[in-house]
Amino acid sequence: MATLYERLGGQAAIDAAVDIFYRKMLADERVNYFFDNTDMDKQIAKQKGFLTLAFGGPNHYTGKDMREGHKHLIARGLNDQHVDIVIEHLGSTLQELGVPQSDIAEVAAIANGARKDVLDR
Repeated sequence: MATLYERLGGQAAIDAAVDIFYRKMLADERVNYFFDNTDMDKQIAKQKGFLTLAFGGPNHYTGKDMREGHKHLIARGLNDQHVDIVIEHLGSTLQELGVPQSDIAEVAAIANGARKDVLDR
């Protein structure tokens, strides 16, 4: 059976999705302030590597683990509502790219599975 990474369309699809996703995140006043002092080129590259790994593709992720990588954001108020917004933007991005609902649901489940680590619980 194909991995989620393969079903989504491989690296080109992950790259396109992450680019669209961050356009949505940066346009959303509910969350865009979290990126005020962020090198977005580095952030986008890390996210592409992380999602590639998380969806069953090759491991090129070199970032911090989820707890360490988000501690500075928790100090700035990151909470469940923000994680929900991330999942919302991931889902709408994948929908825009024509991804089947079953794969979007799997992506949401993976993102929800990381919630405790992202929020350091």
